[in-house]
Amino acid sequence: MKEHLIRLHPLGKEIQVNHQTPLIDVLHEYGIEFPCGGKGTCGKCKVKLLDGSIDVTDFHRKKITEKEYETGWRLACLSHCTGDITLEVDQFNHLILADESEYEYVPQSGYGIAVDLGTTTLVAQLVDLSTAKVLAAETMLNPQVKYGADLISRIQACVDGLESEMTQSIRQAVGQMIGKLIGKHDVPVKKIVIVGNTAMQLIFSGDDVSPLAAYPFRIKDVGEQSFSGSELNWDFQILEKVQFFPPIESFVGSDILAGIVATGIYKKDNYVALVDLGTNGEIVIGNKHQMVCASTAAGPAFEGANISMGMRAVTGAISSLHIEDGQIHADVIGKTSAKGICGSALIDAIAILRRLERLGQFGEIQSGEEKINLFEGVKLSQKDIHEFQLAKAAIAAGLSILASSISINMSDIDELYIAGGFGSYINVEHVIETGMLEVEAKKVHKMGNTALIGAKIFLFNETNVVSEVLSKIRHINLEGDPNFMDIYVEKMQF
Repeated sequence: MKEHLIRLHPLGKEIQVNHQTPLIDVLHEYGIEFPCGGKGTCGKCKVKLLDGSIDVTDFHRKKITEKEYETGWRLACLSHCTGDITLEVDQFNHLILADESEYEYVPQSGYGIAVDLGTTTLVAQLVDLSTAKVLAAETMLNPQVKYGADLISRIQACVDGLESEMTQSIRQAVGQMIGKLIGKHDVPVKKIVIVGNTAMQLIFSGDDVSPLAAYPFRIKDVGEQSFSGSELNWDFQILEKVQFFPPIESFVGSDILAGIVATGIYKKDNYVALVDLGTNGEIVIGNKHQMVCASTAAGPAFEGANISMGMRAVTGAISSLHIEDGQIHADVIGKTSAKGICGSALIDAIAILRRLERLGQFGEIQSGEEKINLFEGVKLSQKDIHEFQLAKAAIAAGLSILASSISINMSDIDELYIAGGFGSYINVEHVIETGMLEVEAKKVHKMGNTALIGAKIFLFNETNVVSEVLSKIRHINLEGDPNFMDIYVEKMQF
């Protein structure tokens, strides 16, 4: 198959892709988010065409202004690569500046770096603090994946005596990304903000992770942590400090704290929910008066860990499924043969199989077979379906219990934000069809990487916003609720 080269400016990245590869399939790995899930409705994924050409459909043409079109701007989600091209990416600038009522920043001198330390992926962005413009970005897989894909495996590795090695590994990786950012723009770094889930923070900080290995998963009050570059063995200068913002409680980390700030839940009059569908599933419900949060074990299914042909969103993964003339059709990342299925397509598969009446109310395969062939030999087993039910029930039961804990119903929630890179690609209607989110589709908003957005807000914010959020929120232990098991079992059904 014919291949083309995509050059990304100012990142200095080059990507080799197959002919007709959608840009959405490759650019999400470089920090670009697609809040509307690639429908072309939000206009947030603009890239500037510096060299080469991109064919534009009539629909695509209507989504950008005449001036934007003439100056080379295109929507990445509606673009395919049909030749060698060079793109200028303006990552996340729109999300920082889009809503001043939600996020007001005071320009300041200097440059800062925001880091989202995820279980699977690390993202760092260099920000001009005078304009809030992202100058460059770096992403990489968390090197700790060799110790296991999920948090429990990482925690167990620490308990088994590998914590020091893991701490050194993650510090080195983050330092490497920051070094690359500084190498591209020779500027003095004023401060660095890091957010991440609780386990990642404890490992990065060299703190004891063992409390997260056993019930009741109580951690000490970590608080905001500060480091110098020399403490982290980084060989570049930081004018002020490296700040790792505090976790909320247990498995609800500073990435969720950042998400709360990014979505503005803590200052809204109406009830708002935040669901982060990542390696772990975290949930928040509340408003400016009170908030409650919890964590659920939903991530492994959605990230492919417990699915027989599950995989991350990489080349060869089925990213979405749809029905045409009663037949299931698939979109495969990289426009190549299908090798497996990622979380967004897993949700599609369940919703479609239910619609085709190939799955029963309890998730049973109606034909009596052990597996269902979805597309080009990619199959879904009865065990896979059960794993999905466990995951979706965890989210649905968590939302139900949190709502009940503040004496409201799910219908009282006016907005529900889906966070996380995975959340950007899911089909909201299909999610609702499965029963995972029991709200109207019009209330659901995809917001991409809220952890990174919140980290950038922290670069500017010199107020007591963190203290304000922590004073209003309380953590709920879902398993401690006397009705949890009954609700959980009920939510497993379709």
